[in-house]
Amino acid sequence: MNSLEEPLIGGSRRGAETDTETGNEFDAEIGSEYGDTVSASAFAPPGKLSDESPGLFIWLLTFSAGISGLLFGYDTGVISATLVSIGTSLSGRPLTSLDKSIITSCTSLFALFASPCASVLADTLGRKRVILAADCLFIVGAIVQALSSTVSGMVVGRSVVGAAVGAASFVVPLYIAELAPAAYRGRLVTMNIVFITLGQVIAYVVGWAFGAYASDATGWRWMVGLGAVPAAAQTVILLFMPETPRWLVKAGRPAAARAVIERVAGNATGGSSRLVDATLKSIETEVREEVEARRLSTRHTNRRFAWLDSLHELFRVRRNRRALTIACLLQGLQQLCGFNSLMYFSATIFTLVGFPMPTLTSLVVAVTNFIFTLIALSLIDRVGRRRILLWSIPFMIIGLLLAGYGFSFVSLSADSAFSSSSSATGSAPVPAPARSAAVVILVSIMMYVAGYAIGLGNVPWMQSELFALGVRSLGSGIATATNWGANFVIGLTFLLLMDVLTPSWTFVLYAAICAVGYGLIWRVYPETTGLSLEDAASLLEDDNWGVQ
Repeated sequence: MNSLEEPLIGGSRRGAETDTETGNEFDAEIGSEYGDTVSASAFAPPGKLSDESPGLFIWLLTFSAGISGLLFGYDTGVISATLVSIGTSLSGRPLTSLDKSIITSCTSLFALFASPCASVLADTLGRKRVILAADCLFIVGAIVQALSSTVSGMVVGRSVVGAAVGAASFVVPLYIAELAPAAYRGRLVTMNIVFITLGQVIAYVVGWAFGAYASDATGWRWMVGLGAVPAAAQTVILLFMPETPRWLVKAGRPAAARAVIERVAGNATGGSSRLVDATLKSIETEVREEVEARRLSTRHTNRRFAWLDSLHELFRVRRNRRALTIACLLQGLQQLCGFNSLMYFSATIFTLVGFPMPTLTSLVVAVTNFIFTLIALSLIDRVGRRRILLWSIPFMIIGLLLAGYGFSFVSLSADSAFSSSSSATGSAPVPAPARSAAVVILVSIMMYVAGYAIGLGNVPWMQSELFALGVRSLGSGIATATNWGANFVIGLTFLLLMDVLTPSWTFVLYAAICAVGYGLIWRVYPETTGLSLEDAASLLEDDNWGVQ
């Protein structure tokens, strides 16, 4: 029996039987059609990987798409150093807490609006074109920020970047997932998260360098303006990249879809060429089934309103409702746990606790996030999505509680430490806490970030594997909008909560949210590791939501 590559683009395993010699499942229909040319190991069960690895072309695709993740991470991370470096450059006065909250949260607000709109465009125009449109917005937003002279101008620039981040954060994981081999989909989607965390590391390094060595009046402008460079590079690279085969089949272009699948296969043998045929047949079958189902239940014959039929199907079909519930739960929890408050305000936090170089200290947070995301890259397809969440969230809870304990030794002045403008190298506006308390806070935040990076930081972006093809784009867009809605709430309320509840109780509140999320994940989130996109979506037909 010849050993072949993993089924590309998540080939279907419906009608699976069990190989009595290996114990592995394989597709009976494909096996009977192609005889012994398809190995049972080609359809590896959840948690087991074949000896094959993704080809060079799929890694190049992931890299080119992942530049959007780099931009995502850079633009969310650079604002931390920017806020403590602006001084009086905007509107001729120091930034207030309200100024900082609006500048930060407007990015999330416009990402919230852009995500569902991008989902409709991704179905109409294609995944690749939406990524290109996001790049144009990244460039425009970076230039507007760099040229801003008022708070309102900065808000406009951050809003444009927010629209770009919202579109890219939805469509890039979808683009990668629809191209990835089933057994490596988690690893390749996690690569996008690696790019996000790398972008945050670069943002902190750039923020520290310009804050320490550049002019106070122009350093922060270079910080935000450099975001245009990778966006321009990605625009050029993507011109040579293909559209996803699933969208091509839906658009009535099966020959182009086959060509993409063959390119993803790399050096295809005769057997893997047959497997490409089977993969294409599986996608075509699913598309035909969904087109027929939609034809029987359609309410709108005008293609301009076809997305309304997808919305109706998303809420009418039980497994689609459940997929949306799980995806929104994970995306909402990813933000409500408070992680991005560290990305947005880490320099402000470390100024409060007395570190002399808060922007440089913030780099510890970004580097921890990056390192443990790399660890998640090697674990996500071996340990499994569900299990890695249930293992990592308790560490987040412990880290948050320890941070709350450390902050109990920090005394705030009557004039909130967060409402004053401080420089990247200036002293905190309140007396520095004991060194031991500062160390406890730093270590606990590192523990929290490590737990987040391994699990909750990347698993929610596997959301596309929960949805059937007909509602995958729209469902992923709504779930991503949930992420940005929660992000907006965190960005707008974090400083206020720190003032009203005190830092200790703010972190305790985030720990409580994590505990509730843990219970919900344990109850409703099934394991999807190693399954094709079609089989993963079908798990939610079970009365127990596919949870074993």
